[in-house]
Amino acid sequence: MKACVIGAGSSGIAAAKALHQRGIPFDCFEKSDRVGGNWVFKNANGMSSAYRSLHINTSRERMAYSDFPMPESYPRFPHHTHIAAYFDAYVDHFGLRSKITFRTAVEHAAPERGGWRVQLDTGEERRYDALLVANGHHWDPRWPEPAFAGTDEFAGVQMHSHHYTGEDGAFFRDKRVVVLGMGNSAMDIAVEASFSAARVFLAARRGAYVLPKYVFGRPLDQIATTPKVPFKLRQKVAAGLLRASVGDMERYGLPKPDHAILEAHPTVSDDVLSRIAHGEITPKPNIARLTERTVAFADGSEEQADIVVYCTGYRVTFPFFDPGFVSAPDNDLPLFRRVFHPDVDRLYFIALLQPLGATMPIAEAQSEWVCDHLTGRYALPPRAEMLAGIERERAAMRRRYVASKRHTMQVDYDDYLFDLRRERRRGLRRTGR
Repeated sequence: MKACVIGAGSSGIAAAKALHQRGIPFDCFEKSDRVGGNWVFKNANGMSSAYRSLHINTSRERMAYSDFPMPESYPRFPHHTHIAAYFDAYVDHFGLRSKITFRTAVEHAAPERGGWRVQLDTGEERRYDALLVANGHHWDPRWPEPAFAGTDEFAGVQMHSHHYTGEDGAFFRDKRVVVLGMGNSAMDIAVEASFSAARVFLAARRGAYVLPKYVFGRPLDQIATTPKVPFKLRQKVAAGLLRASVGDMERYGLPKPDHAILEAHPTVSDDVLSRIAHGEITPKPNIARLTERTVAFADGSEEQADIVVYCTGYRVTFPFFDPGFVSAPDNDLPLFRRVFHPDVDRLYFIALLQPLGATMPIAEAQSEWVCDHLTGRYALPPRAEMLAGIERERAAMRRRYVASKRHTMQVDYDDYLFDLRRERRRGLRRTGR
């Protein structure tokens, strides 16, 4: 048995560590020159979405791997440089660095004779028994679809948030800036621009709840986290905390969300509402069209603009697979518990999900689960049962979340880990051990 791990970001190194500790031979291929993936600012492969001022929006305790806590010297919400250093320390602590092949990409992977044929960008081909995909899903920018009318006429700068680095302190200076989006990157970039730009407009395609990082002196993501509390009760608690700490979004001129709290991926920012309240950021509805020098909005207003930043998310893509084999049209790839493909043996996806919480502990748990399967300590249910489980999860997700390409693989951090532990026990019983 030998496995191939694609990627050495936060998920790939968790997979590598699990395989290493279980004694399963593997190769891990990383396109860049460092571990850490998206958290390596300006990484060598150009795929990182990090910008100079980026901090995590989950607390360090919730983000850390279970057996390797972040240093207490770190801030409660660390900077991206802390996170990248943490991943380096993790790899060295568990002796994984020599098992990762850097500056080497998997060009193509396909099933062959009960295993996998993997072609590297060096031209070399190798064969493996299992393939663990950990290539991330925040590196292939998704631009507005369809493009706004007048996009080709606009004389200013148009860019996706993926390409914003924040290195040039004069980039926004005295410019009129439109930021499209209501996610975390949109809030961070709008706030950053507001300190030097002539005007900043925050355009929203739909309303969102903006949550603070702290409530009553505690990180919000550490309050009411147990899966034993019913979702509706957690939702009421979250709504109460939001009313007490922030109030209604409409008070700030933002659109009223068309959903209840926790029914869309949350936006976390301690700064954007303050900048709006001080008049440094002006909320606007969705963009309607662009002209050579202006941006027109859905409410009929029109503003001069020099820069438009599209914070419109990412596409889920697997450049090493033939599209007809495995792909995620509209970011949708149905998987059993977000890991197992129901029709392809020994193909595993690590952290191909969007949690209400941090990804790293989930990647760690998924990797242990995959190792259970590879070593015969976990047996999958029959295919029909897997498909029924996939459909139940998808139906529940559609009932709860706003319909969008952002909510095709959403999970609750604590609920997911709780269910995964139960499924691992069920799978062990299925083996007859």
